[in-house]
Amino acid sequence: MRTGRIYIHLRWFIALALLLGAPALLLSAPARSAEIEGVKLQERIRLAADGPELLLNGAGLRTRLFVKVYAAGLYVPQKSNDPAALLAQTGPRRVVMGMLRDVDGTTFATALLDGLKSNNPEDQLAAIKGQVEQLQAILKSVGEAKQGDSIQLDWMPDSGTHIIVNGQPRGEPITGAAFFNAMLRVWLGDKPADSSLKKAMLGG
Repeated sequence: MRTGRIYIHLRWFIALALLLGAPALLLSAPARSAEIEGVKLQERIRLAADGPELLLNGAGLRTRLFVKVYAAGLYVPQKSNDPAALLAQTGPRRVVMGMLRDVDGTTFATALLDGLKSNNPEDQLAAIKGQVEQLQAILKSVGEAKQGDSIQLDWMPDSGTHIIVNGQPRGEPITGAAFFNAMLRVWLGDKPADSSLKKAMLGG
């Protein structure tokens, strides 16, 4: 009897798909998401209503001395487990961090600066010095990043890198693809802040 019921349900689903069209059924399906330490990350997003769809390439935990600092996710137009391929993508991209503990703005900015220095050549850092200083000023103005806060680095090709805290833009967009890629190397470079997080953001 159970097999017969499954067959009937399958026939009903096929009939409904033919009536409405398969795309209609797909559009009605709920968006899937990942969850890391209570931080939810949608698998598909758009940075703008009319922008291209971005996919969650991977997500993981940033830990320091066994302390969970934040959960992070990387969104890109095309998934890849190759850092070079992800850096070469030209469309919108996002790095999002969900804070799992309180971190003051100066400490957060210093950690990112150390990551920039560890993963980018000196000449490239010199070329984006103004942008790095702009980032530091924005993060310091934000003050303490509290547990539960969401921090986004959104790259929009037509305007630059937008720093968004809890849904609110902070400061002016930081221009230049070179700057965003330098930031991306903090997590995906040869000397990442957290090797386990790098592997997770690459989909491993």
